[in-house]
Order: sequence, then structure tokens, then C-alpha cells
Amino acid sequence: MSVIKSVGPAAAALTLAVAGWFGSAGTAVADPAPPPAPKQVIDADGTFAVGTDIVPGTYRSDGPRDGAACYWRRMSGDKIVDSAMTKKPQVVLIEAGDTTFRTDRCQTWRLADCPPTCAPVPQPSAGMPDVLKGFLPQPKPPAPAPSGG
Repeated sequence: MSVIKSVGPAAAALTLAVAGWFGSAGTAVADPAPPPAPKQVIDADGTFAVGTDIVPGTYRSDGPRDGAACYWRRMSGDKIVDSAMTKKPQVVLIEAGDTTFRTDRCQTWRLADCPPTCAPVPQPSAGMPDVLKGFLPQPKPPAPAPSGG
């Protein structure tokens, strides 16, 4: 048979405090982890929030993956600010006022150390003509040898 004794309010409060202390001993409450910093590299398809997922700035991509067409789109709210579907290398200025940037089937986008007017650098590939030929200075052929006579 158990006997229940009545205790005063102070004793009850002390009992609850001690029980609470022992119940939480060894249990650490961690602060929530800070959100990750916005990235400067976009290496996957998707829609990215400017200022949250990615930092604004000038980004470069070497163009499409696997021979497909690369598509990208800048948005400001519900309005398309700029977009392209291309098979060429791309440079895009993602502005701080943009809300999202969408990319599909493009090679990795990297934050560039150049102004928004910098152009992609075409890379000649095997079997393809050099697109800069005719625009870059070409070496002069050697002068003809003097004829003896």
C-alpha cells in the first residue's frame, strides 16, 4: 500500500526543477545552422534564386552539354528580362534586381572576372574551321629568296 503525502508548493517546484535538470542533462540544443552562402558556380539544371542560391554577376558557360541546345533565362518577378537558346558559349549578366536564373542543358556557369561586355572565347575544335581566322593578324609569308643571276 502506498501513502501519498501532500507537499507544499515550494517543494513541488523544487522537485520539478530538479527533474527537469536531470531530464535535460546531456541534451544539447544546437542553434540552427546558417543557410549556405550563395554560390558562384551553377553546375546543374534548375531555377536559382538570385542573392540566395547564386550571387549576381557576370557568368560564363562553354555552351550546351551533349550537343543539345543550351537554354537560359533571367527573370525579374514574373517578367523575362533576357533569355537564349543556343549551341554557342554564353556570357550573361545576372543583375542584383533579377529574382531567378533558369538554366537547362548548359555546361557549368562560372562567375567571371570580366565586365558584362566580355565575349565568350570560341574554342576551335578538330575538323571545325577556326572562327577567328581572318580576324586575327596572320603571320606574313617569308620574303622570296633573291634570284641569282
